[in-house]
Amino acid sequence: MIRKISRLTLGAFLLAGLCDTAYAQGVPQTVVLMKVDPTSLSTGYRTSKVVGSTVVNEAKETVGTIDDLIVTPTANVPFAVLSVGGFLGMGTKFIVVPFSALQVQDKQMVLPGATKESLSTLPEFKYSY
Repeated sequence: MIRKISRLTLGAFLLAGLCDTAYAQGVPQTVVLMKVDPTSLSTGYRTSKVVGSTVVNEAKETVGTIDDLIVTPTANVPFAVLSVGGFLGMGTKFIVVPFSALQVQDKQMVLPGATKESLSTLPEFKYSY
């Protein structure tokens, strides 16, 4: 008799485990994984190496410095925050450009068509801490 009850109890637990979705604190848990080819990442640029880089134009004139990279929840591309103008951190202005606008040429970040004057006319970006 005890054996039958044990089997029925075990069967009930197994059936419940197979049929019911597990919830943590009443919220369904889902994880979406994506396959990434690690060899394709080897041609990319590390954030730690990009931030702080000098940005030049085609004439190799310095037009700014990359202060930060920002990824938003809605955009599919990162944005580069550039520090332009000023001297020794005084009077600098932050502006934002899509990271895709920057090109890497001879290990330098190049923003084609940019001048100090054209970048200073862009809207100022302010960090929201």
